[in-house]
Amino acid sequence: MAMTEGGYSESESVPALALSGVERTYRQGDSALHVLRGIELEMKPGEIVGLVGPSGAGKSTLLHVAGLLERPDTGTVFISGVDTTRMDDGERTAVRRRQIGFVYQFHHLLPEFTALENVSLPQRIAGLGQDVAEERAGELLTFLGLGERKTHRPGELSGGEQQRVAIARAVANAPHILLADEPTGNLDPDTAEYVFDILLRLVHGTGLAALIATHNLEFAERMDRRVTLREGKLIEL
Repeated sequence: MAMTEGGYSESESVPALALSGVERTYRQGDSALHVLRGIELEMKPGEIVGLVGPSGAGKSTLLHVAGLLERPDTGTVFISGVDTTRMDDGERTAVRRRQIGFVYQFHHLLPEFTALENVSLPQRIAGLGQDVAEERAGELLTFLGLGERKTHRPGELSGGEQQRVAIARAVANAPHILLADEPTGNLDPDTAEYVFDILLRLVHGTGLAALIATHNLEFAERMDRRVTLREGKLIEL
């Protein structure tokens, strides 16, 4: 997979991700917790957006809905212009695997596999042959500064290196959208800065659209846009 300008997006005229009127409520007995209230958001290819808000505001819920891991109670999630509302679970899973990558605070790498194997595995699951998958995985790891570490297992890598492998794995199948939940939250400040710079380079260099939930306001201010989730509403600052 060549890391070229616009390599991830079909068309810059179509939003990579669009949420319209999204509502999500959790019920516990007779009480209801309204987490998302009429969320509106559009993201274009090549754009990195910071998602901030207090703990418990619903940032993870918003990412789960955007990533088709949860269904909204009402509203629509468009992925590359396609309405996912009426899709069944199998169709949603197929869209998620093809077009959405996820990065979490903890890398969740498979400890018995090398960095190269961890990154090539999603491609093998998608149907690519081993040689092609490993070639693409090697290109990604080199792009992220891990060309000399691709034969190392997670236990032999630093925290920042493990997170970069997780980023490579998330984009291995050339998704249109990257959703990240506190991707630098478990790293020391210097390593977090390096990983954040990698994310910026990746998004701006490929046309991938990224929504990054973070408590680091300094990082959020360096993204293309910043949106704040507060009392279920999304506010753009």
